[in-house]
Amino acid sequence: MKTVLTIAGSDCSGGAGIQADLKTMTAHKVYGMSVITALTAQNTTGVYGILDAGADFVGRQMDCVFKDIFPDAVKIGMVSNIETIQMIASKLQQYGAKNIVIDPVMVSTSGCALMSPDAMDTLIETLLPLGDVITPNIPEAEKLCGFEITTIEDMVRAAEVIGKNLNGSILIKGGHLTETADDLLWHQGNIHWYHGERVDNPNTHGTGCTLSSAVASRLAMGYPVEESIRLAKTYITGALKDGLNLGAGSGPLNHCFCL
Repeated sequence: MKTVLTIAGSDCSGGAGIQADLKTMTAHKVYGMSVITALTAQNTTGVYGILDAGADFVGRQMDCVFKDIFPDAVKIGMVSNIETIQMIASKLQQYGAKNIVIDPVMVSTSGCALMSPDAMDTLIETLLPLGDVITPNIPEAEKLCGFEITTIEDMVRAAEVIGKNLNGSILIKGGHLTETADDLLWHQGNIHWYHGERVDNPNTHGTGCTLSSAVASRLAMGYPVEESIRLAKTYITGALKDGLNLGAGSGPLNHCFCL
């Protein structure tokens, strides 16, 4: 069985974070493991508290995983402070981690900031260069590139700016665009578009976590990057079309719709 590690925050309501990641990995029939960076008190209506696990404890969790069940892929989500980012980067390099997917989680679906402003530079300089695939949505890409993205031409320019110091691929998710829902995959100047179907479903809690975990699961199974993303998009479209409706706010997906 292939193994995948998620390094992310916990969502007690089960729709995002490590809970969404582990459900997604189960749906892909890979063995999921988790390193918790923070506890959050949240539900479909918002985030009401964050408790950091601390960099040292994050490092200990990573030691336990890598020394015993080495992951075939790693997905990284919520990393909220400089010390934790530095610790994760150090451990990934120490153990020679492979198939690293980074979802630069900065703001929750409900609009709550999940990363301190001073951690942004550390993320860009220390962690993103280790990623094989980076998966920002439009608002996250805007923070990384420093300008507004409203068109597909803006997406290409943003990918060029973000990717200039990176070795991995960048997937800018176009769900926030008004005209299309197309996603852009950029790697070393090469461009591939995924023409997306916009699903009429207001319940999108945890979609970014879910997509990045699906990509990591496919990479662990041996699929190339381009195909991993295509299959991950098919999976998340199915989860959205399932129409699960839980909670008073933006509800979660049915991660196991296909089981």
